[in-house]
Amino acid sequence: MTTMTATEQTFDSPVAAADGIILTEEAAAKVKALLEGEGREDLALRVAVQPGGCSGLRYQLFFDERSFDGDIVKAFGGVDVVTDRMSAPYLMGATIDFVDTIEKQGFTIDNPNATGSCACGDSFH
Repeated sequence: MTTMTATEQTFDSPVAAADGIILTEEAAAKVKALLEGEGREDLALRVAVQPGGCSGLRYQLFFDERSFDGDIVKAFGGVDVVTDRMSAPYLMGATIDFVDTIEKQGFTIDNPNATGSCACGDSFH
């Protein structure tokens, strides 16, 4: 299973904004390239919020072949993005992007529900 990390952010409370997660064209292209590299067309990008980190919650981005009751699935450029029903309220309106610059390379999450972040890079509340 390939694991990707994103930035950490702090939340006051989950707010429903827009209609779920947005995957930019750049991020969709990178995910598609990673999936092709894995030789697996049956995997989706799962985005979840899990307990942990210095602020209480953290993002998880990973490829997953599983499907659970209540999963929310959206397609972007031939890539399925899956969110479980417990994580969805924290991720409403979040934009996942992929940046590749001299200073930084990786996936980022811009979440309108976020009010701040902590220093470890993986957690929020």
